[in-house]
Amino acid sequence: MPLAEKLVILDRDGVINQDSDEYVKTLDEFLPYPQAIEAIARLSKAGWTVAVATNQSGIARGYYDEATLAAMHDRLNALVVQGGGEIAHIVHCPHGPGDGCDCRKPLPGLLKQLGVELEIENLAGSWMVGDSLRDLEAGESVGCRPVLVRTGKGERTLAKHPELADDGRTCLFDDLAAFVDWLLEKHP
Repeated sequence: MPLAEKLVILDRDGVINQDSDEYVKTLDEFLPYPQAIEAIARLSKAGWTVAVATNQSGIARGYYDEATLAAMHDRLNALVVQGGGEIAHIVHCPHGPGDGCDCRKPLPGLLKQLGVELEIENLAGSWMVGDSLRDLEAGESVGCRPVLVRTGKGERTLAKHPELADDGRTCLFDDLAAFVDWLLEKHP
Protein backbone atom coordinates (compact mmCIF):
# COMPACT_ATOMS: atom_id res chain seq x y z
CA MET A 1 0.00 0.00 0.00
CA PRO A 2 1.43 3.42 -0.95
CA LEU A 3 2.04 6.00 1.75
CA ALA A 4 0.45 9.44 1.54
CA GLU A 5 3.81 11.06 2.29
CA LYS A 6 5.21 9.49 -0.91
CA LEU A 7 2.25 10.46 -3.11
CA VAL A 8 2.27 13.28 -5.66
CA ILE A 9 -1.08 14.13 -7.25
CA LEU A 10 -0.90 16.11 -10.48
CA ASP A 11 -3.45 18.18 -12.31
CA ARG A 12 -3.16 17.40 -16.03
CA ASP A 13 -3.73 20.37 -18.35
CA GLY A 14 -1.10 23.04 -17.74
CA VAL A 15 1.01 20.83 -15.46
CA ILE A 16 1.72 17.75 -17.60
CA ASN A 17 0.68 19.05 -21.02
CA GLN A 18 0.03 22.35 -22.75
CA ASP A 19 -3.32 23.81 -21.79
CA SER A 20 -5.76 25.64 -24.05
CA ASP A 21 -8.55 28.08 -23.30
CA GLU A 22 -10.33 26.25 -26.15
CA TYR A 23 -9.90 22.87 -24.33
CA VAL A 24 -7.62 19.99 -25.28
CA LYS A 25 -10.13 18.16 -27.50
CA THR A 26 -8.17 15.73 -29.65
CA LEU A 27 -5.17 13.45 -29.39
CA ASP A 28 -3.32 15.85 -31.73
CA GLU A 29 -3.98 18.72 -29.30
CA PHE A 30 -2.65 16.69 -26.35
CA LEU A 31 0.93 18.01 -26.20
CA PRO A 32 2.82 16.84 -23.10
CA TYR A 33 5.73 18.93 -21.87
CA PRO A 34 8.80 16.69 -22.41
CA GLN A 35 10.28 17.85 -19.08
CA ALA A 36 7.04 16.90 -17.29
CA ILE A 37 7.08 13.36 -18.68
CA GLU A 38 10.71 12.99 -17.62
CA ALA A 39 9.89 14.43 -14.16
CA ILE A 40 7.06 11.93 -13.64
CA ALA A 41 9.38 9.08 -14.62
CA ARG A 42 12.07 10.33 -12.21
CA LEU A 43 9.58 10.55 -9.35
CA SER A 44 8.29 7.07 -10.04
CA LYS A 45 11.80 5.60 -10.28
CA ALA A 46 12.67 7.25 -6.95
CA GLY A 47 9.85 5.34 -5.24
CA TRP A 48 7.12 7.97 -5.30
CA THR A 49 3.53 7.16 -6.27
CA VAL A 50 2.30 9.52 -8.99
CA ALA A 51 -1.38 10.01 -9.73
CA VAL A 52 -3.41 12.42 -11.85
CA ALA A 53 -6.68 14.16 -10.96
CA THR A 54 -8.16 16.25 -13.76
CA ASN A 55 -11.35 18.19 -14.45
CA GLN A 56 -12.50 17.37 -17.98
CA SER A 57 -15.69 19.39 -18.44
CA GLY A 58 -15.12 19.29 -22.20
CA ILE A 59 -16.88 15.91 -22.07
CA ALA A 60 -20.04 17.44 -20.56
CA ARG A 61 -19.80 20.30 -23.05
CA GLY A 62 -19.68 17.84 -25.97
CA TYR A 63 -16.20 18.88 -27.19
CA TYR A 64 -14.83 15.32 -26.97
CA ASP A 65 -15.86 11.95 -25.58
CA GLU A 66 -14.60 9.44 -23.03
CA ALA A 67 -12.86 7.41 -25.77
CA THR A 68 -10.83 10.46 -26.87
CA LEU A 69 -9.89 11.18 -23.25
CA ALA A 70 -8.86 7.54 -22.79
CA ALA A 71 -6.64 7.78 -25.89
CA MET A 72 -4.92 10.87 -24.41
CA HIS A 73 -4.34 9.06 -21.13
CA ASP A 74 -3.09 5.95 -22.93
CA ARG A 75 -0.54 8.14 -24.72
CA LEU A 76 0.45 9.81 -21.43
CA ASN A 77 0.93 6.45 -19.73
CA ALA A 78 2.94 5.11 -22.67
CA LEU A 79 5.27 8.13 -22.65
CA VAL A 80 5.89 7.81 -18.91
CA VAL A 81 6.51 4.04 -19.21
CA GLN A 82 8.90 4.74 -22.10
CA GLY A 83 10.80 7.02 -19.68
CA GLY A 84 11.03 4.22 -17.12
CA GLY A 85 8.24 5.36 -14.79
CA GLU A 86 4.57 4.83 -14.19
CA ILE A 87 1.43 6.71 -13.27
CA ALA A 88 -0.37 4.74 -10.58
CA HIS A 89 -3.85 5.99 -11.43
CA ILE A 90 -5.70 8.71 -13.34
CA VAL A 91 -9.11 10.01 -12.28
CA HIS A 92 -11.20 12.61 -14.09
CA CYS A 93 -14.38 14.59 -13.58
CA PRO A 94 -16.44 14.61 -16.81
CA HIS A 95 -19.03 17.03 -15.41
CA GLY A 96 -19.72 20.67 -16.22
CA PRO A 97 -19.70 23.48 -13.66
CA GLY A 98 -23.47 23.34 -13.13
CA ASP A 99 -23.87 19.56 -12.88
CA GLY A 100 -23.83 19.40 -9.07
CA CYS A 101 -21.24 16.63 -8.79
CA ASP A 102 -18.84 16.22 -5.86
CA CYS A 103 -15.81 15.43 -8.00
CA ARG A 104 -15.18 18.69 -9.86
CA LYS A 105 -12.21 20.47 -8.32
CA PRO A 106 -12.13 22.48 -6.03
CA LEU A 107 -14.41 19.87 -4.42
CA PRO A 108 -12.51 16.92 -2.94
CA GLY A 109 -14.34 14.04 -4.70
CA LEU A 110 -11.63 13.24 -7.27
CA LEU A 111 -8.92 13.15 -4.63
CA LYS A 112 -11.02 10.99 -2.33
CA GLN A 113 -11.59 8.66 -5.30
CA LEU A 114 -7.83 8.47 -5.79
CA GLY A 115 -7.38 7.62 -2.13
CA VAL A 116 -9.81 4.71 -2.48
CA GLU A 117 -8.21 3.47 -5.72
CA LEU A 118 -4.70 3.65 -4.24
CA GLU A 119 -5.81 2.30 -0.84
CA ILE A 120 -4.59 5.40 0.97
CA GLU A 121 -7.07 6.13 3.74
CA ASN A 122 -5.75 9.60 4.55
CA LEU A 123 -4.16 11.84 1.89
CA ALA A 124 -2.75 14.28 4.46
CA GLY A 125 0.93 14.93 3.79
CA SER A 126 0.77 14.11 0.08
CA TRP A 127 1.45 16.77 -2.57
CA MET A 128 -1.07 18.38 -4.95
CA VAL A 129 0.51 20.06 -7.97
CA GLY A 130 -1.65 22.36 -10.06
CA ASP A 131 -1.77 25.51 -12.13
CA SER A 132 -5.05 26.89 -10.72
CA LEU A 133 -6.47 27.88 -7.37
CA ARG A 134 -9.12 25.15 -7.66
CA ASP A 135 -6.38 22.48 -7.83
CA LEU A 136 -4.76 23.80 -4.66
CA GLU A 137 -8.09 24.15 -2.84
CA ALA A 138 -9.06 20.56 -3.69
CA GLY A 139 -5.73 19.32 -2.37
CA GLU A 140 -5.85 21.38 0.79
CA SER A 141 -9.39 20.13 1.55
CA VAL A 142 -7.95 16.61 2.03
CA GLY A 143 -4.68 17.67 3.68
CA CYS A 144 -2.37 17.78 0.65
CA ARG A 145 0.55 20.20 0.55
CA PRO A 146 -0.17 22.70 -2.27
CA VAL A 147 2.23 23.31 -5.16
CA LEU A 148 1.56 25.92 -7.86
CA VAL A 149 3.47 25.69 -11.13
CA ARG A 150 3.81 28.70 -13.44
CA THR A 151 3.08 26.65 -16.59
CA GLY A 152 -0.42 26.49 -18.07
CA LYS A 153 -2.63 28.94 -16.19
CA GLY A 154 -0.17 29.19 -13.30
CA GLU A 155 1.06 32.72 -14.08
CA ARG A 156 -2.54 33.89 -14.49
CA THR A 157 -3.45 32.25 -11.16
CA LEU A 158 -0.54 33.95 -9.42
CA ALA A 159 -1.46 37.35 -10.92
CA LYS A 160 -5.04 36.91 -9.66
CA HIS A 161 -3.97 35.55 -6.25
CA PRO A 162 -0.57 37.10 -5.42
CA GLU A 163 -1.01 36.04 -1.80
CA LEU A 164 -0.16 32.46 -2.88
CA ALA A 165 3.47 33.54 -3.34
CA ASP A 166 3.90 34.24 0.36
CA ASP A 167 1.08 32.49 2.22
CA GLY A 168 3.52 30.16 3.95
CA ARG A 169 1.75 27.07 2.60
CA THR A 170 1.96 27.11 -1.17
CA CYS A 171 5.19 26.03 -2.83
CA LEU A 172 5.80 27.86 -6.11
CA PHE A 173 7.85 26.44 -9.01
CA ASP A 174 8.44 27.32 -12.66
CA ASP A 175 7.24 23.90 -13.80
CA LEU A 176 6.77 20.28 -12.74
CA ALA A 177 10.42 19.45 -13.42
CA ALA A 178 11.61 22.20 -11.04
CA PHE A 179 9.27 20.89 -8.32
CA VAL A 180 10.53 17.33 -8.82
CA ASP A 181 14.16 18.51 -8.66
CA TRP A 182 13.43 20.20 -5.33
CA LEU A 183 11.35 17.33 -3.94
CA LEU A 184 13.89 14.62 -4.78
CA GLU A 185 16.70 16.71 -3.29
CA LYS A 186 14.72 17.49 -0.11
CA HIS A 187 12.95 14.13 0.27
CA PRO A 188 15.00 11.48 -1.59
